[in-house]
Formats: sequence, C-alpha cells, structure tokens
Amino acid sequence: QVQLVESGGGAVQPGGSLRLSCAASGYIDKKSYCIGWFRQAPGKEREAVALTYHRGGSVYYADSVKGRFTISRDNSKNTMYLQMDSLEPEDTAVYYCAADPVTSGPCPRRPEYTFWGQGTQVTVSS
Repeated sequence: QVQLVESGGGAVQPGGSLRLSCAASGYIDKKSYCIGWFRQAPGKEREAVALTYHRGGSVYYADSVKGRFTISRDNSKNTMYLQMDSLEPEDTAVYYCAADPVTSGPCPRRPEYTFWGQGTQVTVSS
C-alpha cells in the first residue's frame, strides 16, 4: 500500500513561487508507477497538472502550467516535488499528489489513480 504525504502549500501573491513536496512510502520494488500532481479548484473537476514515472522518464504538463511548473523526484528520499513559479490567481486550488501502478504506455491524465495524498491548499491572491 503506497502512502503519500504532502507539504508546502500556502498563500502567495501573483508572480510568486511555491514548492510542494510529496513523500512516498510503500512502493513495491519491481513495480513501476506513474506519479504526479493534480489540482481541483472550487466548482471544477480535478485535473492533471504534471505527471511522470517514479523511476524517471517522459513528463506531461498541462498547457496552463507549461514553462511555469516543474515536477521533479528525489528517489533517494522517495519524494517528488512540484516547483511552481510565476503563480497566477487561476492556479488557486487544492493540489494532490498521486501514484498509480503502470505496466506500459503513457501516464493516464484522468484522476483515477489508486493512491492519493491528503491535498494541500494553494491560494494565489493579491
């Protein structure tokens, strides 16, 4: 059972930066996982922000965050990060990290992952 614990949310002014962290435990050594970040704004569906593989590989970014957000991993700490720069009010949402076992193909962009963090609020406002 994979457990994910997030940290790093908060309030920031437009143009500011935040870094989210997601510490994972319980990965099975011989399995591969898609990992990444989703977000859900009030009244909107949960959407994929950035996705990759827990051992590295291709990365997906939503068009709305390309060039501003960066997903990264530190496998020695079993931790993934989301560096968010040039934040905009439209980025305000609850952000969730997620993981899902995968056997082949691209990481799914639908929010149907098996394991989820507890969520952390990001508010961008002047």
